[in-house]
This record gives sequence, structure tokens and C-alpha cells, in this order.
Amino acid sequence: MSVTVGLKGRAETQVTQANTATAACSGALPVFGTPFLCALMEEAAWKSIAPHLEPGQSTVGTRLDISHDSATPVGMKVWAESEVTQVDGRRIELKVAAYDEKGPIGQGTHQRFIVQDEKFLARAAAKKEG
Repeated sequence: MSVTVGLKGRAETQVTQANTATAACSGALPVFGTPFLCALMEEAAWKSIAPHLEPGQSTVGTRLDISHDSATPVGMKVWAESEVTQVDGRRIELKVAAYDEKGPIGQGTHQRFIVQDEKFLARAAAKKEG
């Protein structure tokens, strides 16, 4: 399997009190929080890539450059879409965009790296030992 330019992904959720700016401590208003927008964009991205990886591989997000352009109130559906725009070895670049039922709410770019699960987790665990 291999990751190729053009792969697309999508993730969606409903805005509830649990994913507002207030809940994320990123603001005082009960609207869809930017940290949750970021997570939704990353979800769309990694899910589009995962089926094309070898067993024992995953991707990790390493960069996210987005704008959050429009507020979404509690009760509305939101979704994110991703598209792979560049593959350079283990580095994958994607464009990401998010929408609610009234139109676009955010956009940007995202970078992920392909990692070997065991090696990555071992390196992370080693931080606790030293």
C-alpha cells in the first residue's frame, strides 16, 4: 500500500457544550472551540491515510496552520475535509477545510509523518526513563 496525492478524508461531529471554546478553556463563549476544530481536521487527515499504510505504521501530526473563520453555535453539525497534496518520503502534506451547515468555517494546511508504531512508542516511553 502507499499514500498518494489526492487521497481525501472526512470527519464530522455535532457541536455540543462538550466541544465549545468554553469547555476547551480557549475562550468564554459557547461556540465550537478552535482546539476541537483542529482535532476534527486532524481526524479527517489521519483517517484518509491510515488504510494506505503498511501494518505497524501510523501517522503523527507535526504541523497545523489553520484559520478559524466563522463561529458555529451549539446544535449545528460541523465537518472537516482533507486532501493529500504532497508526499515526500515519510512526510505528507494536506490541505484541510471545515464547514458547518451554513458554509465554510476554517481552512489551512496540515503535515503528518509516517512512523513505525513500536519504534515511535519506544522512543516516547524512553523519556520517562532518563
